[in-house]
Order: sequence, then C-alpha cells, then structure tokens
Amino acid sequence: MTFRGTLVCLCLLFLTGWSFAQEIKSLQSGKNTSIRGLSVVDNSVAWASGSNGYVANTKNGGKTWIWKQLPGYEKFDFRDIEAFSAQEAIIMSAGSPAVILKTTDGGLSWEEVYRNESPDIFLDGMDFWDRRRGIVYGDPIKGQMQLLRTKDGGKSWEDISANLQESLADGEASFAASGTAIRTASKGQVWIATGGSKSRIFFSDDYAKSWNFFPIPILQGNNSSGPFSIAFLDTQTGIAAGGDYLKDTLRRNNLVLTRDGGFSWFEPDVHPFGYRSAVEYLNKNVVIATGTSGTDISYDGGKTWKNISKEGFNAVRKAKQGNWVLLAGSKGRISVFRINKE
Repeated sequence: MTFRGTLVCLCLLFLTGWSFAQEIKSLQSGKNTSIRGLSVVDNSVAWASGSNGYVANTKNGGKTWIWKQLPGYEKFDFRDIEAFSAQEAIIMSAGSPAVILKTTDGGLSWEEVYRNESPDIFLDGMDFWDRRRGIVYGDPIKGQMQLLRTKDGGKSWEDISANLQESLADGEASFAASGTAIRTASKGQVWIATGGSKSRIFFSDDYAKSWNFFPIPILQGNNSSGPFSIAFLDTQTGIAAGGDYLKDTLRRNNLVLTRDGGFSWFEPDVHPFGYRSAVEYLNKNVVIATGTSGTDISYDGGKTWKNISKEGFNAVRKAKQGNWVLLAGSKGRISVFRINKE
C-alpha cells in the first residue's frame, strides 16, 4: 500500500538566522518485510532489500516501486544491497546458508554468485570502493572475521579472511542492522566496526590486504550493544552510532566522533535520543541518525542532536550522486527525508 505525501514529522529549527522545515514523508508501506538494505544511486534510482526474500527498486524518484519476492529465497533475509544503476545491483543475505546475488536487468532475474552452507556463517554487510572492487564481511568463525572480496563487480568472490590476522574476542562480532557497520573510501580505505563483548574499528588502506585496529569507546559489553553504524565524511572525519537495541531509549554513550580516521574518538555535547542503527552524513554539517525509537538530526557535524521524529527506521542512506535521502524499516516502510529552508 502506498502513502504518498503523508507527513510524518514537520518541525522548525532556527539556525544561524534561518528557519528550516524538516519532513519525513512515507513513500511505501505494508509489505511483509523488514528492510535493512538500502542503496540510493541518484535522485531517481534507489534499491531496498529485506526479510522474506524481498527486493524493491524505483527509477522515478520514489513515485512508483517495483517489488519482487525472489523465488527460492522466500526465507532469506537480505540485510544489505549495493546498487550501481537502475539495472545493476547486488544483494547479500544474513544467516546460513549465506548467499550473494546479482542482477543486471533491473531485478527481473538474479544470479547466485556466492553461497556458503557453513552453519556458522553470518554475513553482516558490504561496501564497494568502485564499480568493480568490493568487500563483504561477516561474524567470526573460530575467532576469525570472515572477509570476501570481489574485483569483477561481484561476479565472483574470493575468501580473504586470512588477511586479517587479529582474532576477535569471545563475544565480539558485528551487527547486520543496516549494512553500514562497514564503509569504504575511494583510495582503498575500509573501516569495519565490531561490537558485543568488545568494540573495535578495523581499518585497512590497501583494499583489505593489511589491517590495523583501534578500540572504540561506545556502549559495549553484551551481545546487544556496540556500534551499529559508522559513516565517514572523508578519511579523517567520521562518526559511529549504536547503543543497546534492547534498551533503545538509552542515551548514554550511544555515539562517538573521530577526527583522525578512527584512531581516537570523543563524545558529542548532546547525544542522540536512543539506540541508533544507522547514521549518515548529508554534508559536512548535517548528519542524520535513526533507530527503533526515533530519528535525530545534527546541524553541527554530530556535536549536538535534536529528535525530529518518534518514528524509527532501520536504515538511512543519501544518494551517491545527488541529495535524495531515504529511510527504510519494518513492514516495508520506505520514506523520504527533506530539509527545506524557509
């Protein structure tokens, strides 16, 4: 069922003398799927993926969406998606068996390009450096984080887990909450956040050949807490959001900032208003974060936060090329976020 034009939240902020109207409008709702995978190509094209084998895409800025429940994958949970155009996209499932599928015809057909039947496999997220080179990561097996890399646009995947020689601690893993606990930058950099019993940032600047790791001082210590999402404005300026999803209104230590590429972190002056599973830079000043208990905005690079809606989502992404911002969540909800200067 489509609810175009439904205003979820409209509020006014006064910042540097300007009045800003923020709105979140529902574009889609009512599908039996929880969307966690979201990829926005430009101001017209976007893709989403979720539980029960569902994938959706739009080519006209969200006016209409094409939904498909993939035959044979009705019980799969597609936690992440990477789209390159209206025709080409890659989806990744969490849980066992783990699969990666690719389409080159706008989602009409999908080719399975990777499968892992291990009962211990659990993929968490993926990102791409460019159209050909990408990386997928997953929870540890016998202490070793699982890493896959492609050099041919996702047609084939190589297991490079041995490149990361640091073992994860007992109870240390990651969260497949929005596909954004992994981020890449164009010159071979990649950051991966782990949580649970121990929270760290794993970093590589040579396309995942060699790795460093740093502690991240965010809420941690149990299997429901840690950093659930990271974002980087550039190779030095970044942000990590999370908390404890079982205590989703807890505001303590749920977001931290870095100015040195993840080596060190500091807390904001005003925290987000609860657990947040996704965070995204809209520009150098404006940052949005969302989670099950609501959606927040920062106009100073993440230093202070204001709640703009009690409606929560799983994921939020900005267009790779453009300014379109989408949010997605449970029951097939897809919404658009706008800021209008009045």
